[in-house]
Amino acid sequence: MMTTKAIELATPTKRIISPVQALWRSRLVAAFRIALACSIVGFVTLFGPMLLQQEVAFPALTYVIVILIVTEATLGDTVRGCWHAILATCQGVLPAILSLWLIGPARYSISASVLAVTITSFAITLPESTHLICKRIALGQIVILYSVTSMDGVHTEAFTHARHVAASTALGALASFLALVFPYPRLASFEVRNKGLLFKENFSQRLNLFVNAFCAENKASALASVSQAKSLAKTGFSLLQNIKIKQENMPWEKPLNRLAKQYDMCPAARLQALETPLKGIELALTSSASSFPLRVADQEVKILLSTLNEQISSTVKQTGCSLHSDSSTVPETKGDDQVVHNLFLQTLQPNILLTKNDLPSLFFLFCMKLLHDESMTSQSVDSPNKPKIEEPVQKKKSFMISNYFLNINSKRLIYAAKCSLSLGLAVLFGMIYNKENGFWAGLAVGVGMAGGREATFKIANIKAQGTVLGSIYGVLACFLFPKFLEIRFLSLIPWIIFTTFLKRSRMYDQAGAISATIAALIILGRKNYGSPTQFAFVRITEVFIGLSCSVIVDLLVQPIRASTMAKGGLSKSLRSLHKSIESIDFCTSAENKSRMCLKDLKENEKKLRANVTELGKFIAEAGVEPNFWFIPFHGACYSKLLGSLLRMADLLLYTTRAMESLVQESKRFEVQEQIGGDLDIFKRTVNSSLKCFEEITSIKSLQRLEKELTSKNISYDVEMGKCSLNGSGFKVLMSDNEEEMEKFTSTLVQHLREVVDKVDGLEGDDDDQEEEMKSQMILCLGALGFCIDGLMKETKEIGKSVKELVQWENPCSHVNLCEIYCKINALYS
Repeated sequence: MMTTKAIELATPTKRIISPVQALWRSRLVAAFRIALACSIVGFVTLFGPMLLQQEVAFPALTYVIVILIVTEATLGDTVRGCWHAILATCQGVLPAILSLWLIGPARYSISASVLAVTITSFAITLPESTHLICKRIALGQIVILYSVTSMDGVHTEAFTHARHVAASTALGALASFLALVFPYPRLASFEVRNKGLLFKENFSQRLNLFVNAFCAENKASALASVSQAKSLAKTGFSLLQNIKIKQENMPWEKPLNRLAKQYDMCPAARLQALETPLKGIELALTSSASSFPLRVADQEVKILLSTLNEQISSTVKQTGCSLHSDSSTVPETKGDDQVVHNLFLQTLQPNILLTKNDLPSLFFLFCMKLLHDESMTSQSVDSPNKPKIEEPVQKKKSFMISNYFLNINSKRLIYAAKCSLSLGLAVLFGMIYNKENGFWAGLAVGVGMAGGREATFKIANIKAQGTVLGSIYGVLACFLFPKFLEIRFLSLIPWIIFTTFLKRSRMYDQAGAISATIAALIILGRKNYGSPTQFAFVRITEVFIGLSCSVIVDLLVQPIRASTMAKGGLSKSLRSLHKSIESIDFCTSAENKSRMCLKDLKENEKKLRANVTELGKFIAEAGVEPNFWFIPFHGACYSKLLGSLLRMADLLLYTTRAMESLVQESKRFEVQEQIGGDLDIFKRTVNSSLKCFEEITSIKSLQRLEKELTSKNISYDVEMGKCSLNGSGFKVLMSDNEEEMEKFTSTLVQHLREVVDKVDGLEGDDDDQEEEMKSQMILCLGALGFCIDGLMKETKEIGKSVKELVQWENPCSHVNLCEIYCKINALYS
């Protein structure tokens, strides 16, 4: 018999590395690999045989390639980077040899070099299939090839010059590979396995805390558990993102993956599937903040919930374990899990009621059931008796002329034109300022080329600051050790460690840290370039010229500000949300039609999530964008809107999971007849508001709207528009009075309860099976009610934020969303 102690949740006994320890370990390992690769390059270029030093004539390019490849890399990522270096050499060096041989180096004046750089960079950046690292290396090569040719003129031998660039590239790639192999390979498969184990431990801790909060006897302990779990969620999210990144590099380690074949090599999708219901559990407990202790959590439910929690945690930890373990224990474990799961559902049925206050509790139990199902699915996939999940097929990339004509559209043309124009202007003005060192301006632009939109001013600012910091450090080291080249080079090690930690800082980010590292390497890792102070000043000036050209071209070619894109992205997300909610339907007329409805709901939910993710990128970019003479970006309001949209996307996902179960039994229990009308009212109420918000956020300003109405002499009836909106449910969500919304929720719960009563009155031959089925129906109905209530509340919050945003953009106007929407209808109807 189980005692009171049996319901106490087990705490993990395994020693977990603290986040600070993990951070230091990860950064120091990355710094060691970078320092080792740079040491190999420095040994060859500073102390190696003279013949080899002459071949590697551009050590600065070698250091840049090392930083591009080795930064935060695993062996698979480095192998991929070496492959990209080979492709980049084919794209940059080989065409340059032909060009120099046909035209002749003597004819390459500054203008001819700029033209060659512009045309070649356009051809390199145009194809979408080429990796960004490959493009950066190729752009760096062509800048050096044509700039140095313009400087040396007739003294340049085409083949020898190109060979020196290729040799410098090859040394960088080789040093990167050796740094990731010695003293032992840093395998992506090992990183994935290690991060996976940490994530599973983090997952178990959070699940323990959530169940602890659900079973808590008082509000204070429940909220403390939820707060602790939320802090652990940040670590879990970071681990999951790292797993996704590292997993992409594993196909490049195929010869060595056999050493780790007994481990789960593709865990990202499975772990993400576990994370989804856990977010729902957190949402349920957050919504229950005022209801602790929960009525549903009686002693018997607590005991079974604790046991189910322990078995879920155990199953998750077994996922991805050795495939050579004793397979005879697996079916027994699964059988025990299923018994507890069935007993859990049987116990719930007589103990739970479907009331409005119990909706969060029912949603919590619904997510626990989803979590159990996902954990069982993960274990069955990893069982030796099941087929193995195939590893992602490595994309075959080859340098073919046909690739230049694939996936070319207007966006790619604009992107290629922007890159080539920026690089051409940087080389032009850089060589005009200082012909001997003019290639530094183009090199700064080429190796820092972005793959798409970025916060241009912020990136340029932190790159400039990083270049200044690194240059100052290099000059100081040269001042302290003027005659000791070895000590000067060794002084790079503490700087590399410092910049490795600097990469994750908010002030400098990765771009600023890389610029700081390269700036110090170029001064301390080379010799025979003149006065360090004078060289540092010239290079800082050249980098400033290159970054200025990049910013100016970005403003000319891509003049749309991130704040404008964020506003457009908001309207697009609201439109996607409108379609997603419209697709919520039982569609009970035919089985195929029901499947199509669920399929549409899933597809619309995915599109919504993609649009919201894009909106988040625009908001992040706009938050660091300078205001100039524009209205300041209201980042706080946009962040609230983004949070509401993300929560609604999650609620739609859980709605889909609940609908999948309800559709199967909708005919049997007449679910459509009982709550179909409530769903229609819900969709009309929410969608009428979302339509209004979408139209309002799409206009540029209220002043322009008034001018257009006046110029076209259009009259509008505000009262008629108000009546129309009020009748469509807009008033329910925008009113400060909560009674209307509470009334709708109560009616919905009452109708859900009627379905439950029919389920309770059902008789069957197998009592245990019927009890389980009834419990599942109750959980699904409760989850559906919770999601609908949550979607309405979030729509109301979106309305408040939209009104705040419109008022911010029009401070001199009185904002009434209903009147604004009526004017828009009058203008465009």
